[in-house]
Amino acid sequence: MNYNKILCLMVLPLAFSCSAKPQKKAGEIKLIETDPVVEKKADVNPDEDKIDRILAMMSVRAQTEITILDKKEFLKDLNEILEEEKTFRKDDVSLFYLIDKKHHIGAEYEPKDIVKCVPNDDFYMNRNDLSLRPEAYDALVKMARAAKKEGIKTLISSTYRSYQYQDGLFKRYAKNYGEAEADRFSARPGTSQHQLGTAIDFGSVTNEFADTKLGRWIYQHGAEYGWSLSFPKGYEPECGYMWESWHFRYIGTKACAFQKKYFNDIQQFMLEFIDFWKNN
Repeated sequence: MNYNKILCLMVLPLAFSCSAKPQKKAGEIKLIETDPVVEKKADVNPDEDKIDRILAMMSVRAQTEITILDKKEFLKDLNEILEEEKTFRKDDVSLFYLIDKKHHIGAEYEPKDIVKCVPNDDFYMNRNDLSLRPEAYDALVKMARAAKKEGIKTLISSTYRSYQYQDGLFKRYAKNYGEAEADRFSARPGTSQHQLGTAIDFGSVTNEFADTKLGRWIYQHGAEYGWSLSFPKGYEPECGYMWESWHFRYIGTKACAFQKKYFNDIQQFMLEFIDFWKNN
């Protein structure tokens, strides 16, 4: 036999035996090498999921225009707003109280310690039966004084309205224009921001107000004193009423900044979100 063939036959068994896996002996624990698996605990904040659930309850337009890029930052800001709400007086409704066509307040409600507006050097009135919730009155005075320093005169035309007053007002509009049309610009009793004592109609109570000196000034500076436009132009389906350039509600400076940062500066979106958050 050829010597090389004999050598190959001798080497093959050795090579085969070297490549074979070692056999497990009796009583021996077999160790199986695997890639280490690191179990990561999911760091899930349930409140971040809650944001998505709340948004899903809101209108399509709200979902489109509300901008929350950083949920952790949003929750921090939201919690600051909710903490501020705890400082509001306990014997009256919250300054963030949601009142609209779907959310009512009772006929018996009237603001606590309501302040009657009287002739003064800070602002003007076009009628003598105006009054406001104390927080709103103080904010009005501060804003009017700031405007006055810039040569702007502040004129207020309508403030607190009782349930009964609003009832008579809506009935009159409905008689003159029909209920469907009246519903576009007048609140039914129990659904008006004016009943809260924190809303003001400024100036002429027409949309020409937006182009007056006072209108332009409040649009630019009102939020610095806690005043928010309630019914902006082009949002009738979402807010329930046609554009009212003269109607502002006092919600506080922090809420105004929060509204602008995340809610496209739409008061209705912010108040709806806060209401959903507290009740879900």
